[in-house]
Amino acid sequence: MEEERDLVVFSDEEGNEFELEIVDYFDYEGQEYAVLVDPEGCECGCGDEECHEHDAEVYIMKIVVNGEFEEFLPADEDKMEILSKIVEERFEEMEDEEDDEEDDEETKD
Repeated sequence: MEEERDLVVFSDEEGNEFELEIVDYFDYEGQEYAVLVDPEGCECGCGDEECHEHDAEVYIMKIVVNGEFEEFLPADEDKMEILSKIVEERFEEMEDEEDDEEDDEETKD
């Protein structure tokens, strides 16, 4: 069964539309942030969803609620270093949890 993906459509300065996938949400100093990646995976074109050889670009966006809509804005430049560290730690935790789940499944067999 395919997992449902949370995709957001953005437009660049030239009006070209592109999609990014939200892979995580987190709060920092009372502000909500989203972590987004290209849903097509890495740029190498290898087709491997979990390609660690060629890391996909990760975007950290601040979420601002405007009425009933969420607006995704670039995170403040002065906070990018700490936000990047938070995201890196969260990704490591998620990877560790996935490894633990795989280990548990292997021991069941």
